[in-house]
Amino acid sequence: MRLITLALAALLLLIQYPLWLGKGGWLAIADMRSRVEAARQKTVELKARNAKLESEVRDLKDGTEAVEERARYELGMIKQNEIFVQVLSKDERSAASVTPPPPPPPKESKKKTQ
Repeated sequence: MRLITLALAALLLLIQYPLWLGKGGWLAIADMRSRVEAARQKTVELKARNAKLESEVRDLKDGTEAVEERARYELGMIKQNEIFVQVLSKDERSAASVTPPPPPPPKESKKKTQ
């Protein structure tokens, strides 16, 4: 009777092995599900990024506002007849007051030519 019990227990373990650790086992399926979920998340992030880039490209092609905005913020450009106002925070003000102003440009001397 003991031999039959041991044989049945060994067969039960042999049957359980592929179920848990085999190619199509529960652990492999759980790992595959986590990979699929990570891939879905990455796809959602990439779709959002692509939509943002597509809208920016469309705006750059069709409108002038995006070009103007980039020129202002990235290149520091202003329009003609426009007044530029810069507001400094307290930290920037104290740093600006400590820094001496740049020396004036040298004056050109006017020589009389004969």
